[in-house]
Amino acid sequence: MTSAADHAETIRVLLVDDQELFRRGLRMVLEADPGLEIEEAEDGLSAVAKATASPPDVVLLDVRMPGMNGPEAAGAIKEAAPSARIVMLTASDEESDLLDSIRNGAAGYLLKDSSVDQVSDAVRRVASGQSLISPQVATRLLEEFRQLATRGEPEPRGTKLSERELEVLRLVALGHNNREIARALFISENTVKNHVRNILEKLQLRSRVEAATYAVRERLLDLP
Repeated sequence: MTSAADHAETIRVLLVDDQELFRRGLRMVLEADPGLEIEEAEDGLSAVAKATASPPDVVLLDVRMPGMNGPEAAGAIKEAAPSARIVMLTASDEESDLLDSIRNGAAGYLLKDSSVDQVSDAVRRVASGQSLISPQVATRLLEEFRQLATRGEPEPRGTKLSERELEVLRLVALGHNNREIARALFISENTVKNHVRNILEKLQLRSRVEAATYAVRERLLDLP
């Protein structure tokens, strides 16, 4: 159940999709949540312009759009508004679209057949700093991770991680949130947040999902 505290701070959402009917319909549904404030953009270029003028908290971004596509728009939005959290909301479950989106800073990836509750929950989760991938595409992503690990392609980084940071990275890659990592390592959540921030900075990554990809590519954990 949503409490009044959940709505203490309004989450500003930029909804980007070139299909007006879908965009307007989703906006009407999401606006039923008093904790969300929705603005629209009809393509990647206008989304970048709006995010630059007034940075949103969360961007719901389609992948396949004319002109500037979703992953390209995600990268431009992250440059213009680094604090914006991006969720790809799309009909595409292709691995290439998923990985391009992650590389360009997406913190979440949902299919358009997700329920309204799933979309609303995704907005709140990424706004709070979490990452999210739809269960429908998780299997595809895991398979891509396996392929990356099998290739064993080196990805040199300038700064190595400490042993504690490696422990945190492994748990992040296994899908644990900050609270779970704190319990596992007997440290505070704030300490976990600091470690995650340092990991992303040292590895020059933008999100926890990118960090998970790095961990698998560098064979820092065993895949099932």
